[in-house]
Amino acid sequence: MPENEKENARTATVQRKTAETDIRIELNLDGSGLHSVDSGVVFLDHMLANFSKHSGIDLAIHCKGDTEVDDHHSVEDIAIVLGSAILEALGDRKGIQRYGWSMIPMDEALARCAMDLGGRSYCVFKCAFSRPDINGFSTEMVQHFFLSLSRALQANIHLAVLEGSNTHHKIEALFKSFAYALKQAVSITGTAIPSTKGAL
Repeated sequence: MPENEKENARTATVQRKTAETDIRIELNLDGSGLHSVDSGVVFLDHMLANFSKHSGIDLAIHCKGDTEVDDHHSVEDIAIVLGSAILEALGDRKGIQRYGWSMIPMDEALARCAMDLGGRSYCVFKCAFSRPDINGFSTEMVQHFFLSLSRALQANIHLAVLEGSNTHHKIEALFKSFAYALKQAVSITGTAIPSTKGAL
């Protein structure tokens, strides 16, 4: 990679170690969707691989967590580290689109995501799941994942499932709609800070 491209690369590596989890995430906002995900929670691996592929963000995640307790700490802490890594990679956020939105169908399910990378965290989540668990992944953790991510990323994230009955389809549609909304929000469309305040 030429030196000027290295200087302008929107990449980040974030590590976080607690008594419950040991996590390392590397990402490149301007990648091609390459991914290597080992979260310790198989269904979450599937969702994060989809997120990487559809956002175009190169993503490497390794987590060693206390899944013998349950999936809570691993899912929550991955969201925290992922949000922190995206925020770091954004840098001063000059020229970004800032806002992103997407509506994604998956068979009978239809999910919507709208977001603002404006520096204020808030998460609105509207979806109910008929299954409590998918292969060791607690469906109640979907909302908690996005809530934790919104706080670490300092972003407004509004998510809703408008149609659907299959729990797998609804969750996957949510992650894909988030991926496409984020892809739009982080895209470079100008040169200035996208705010009348002059700062984000």
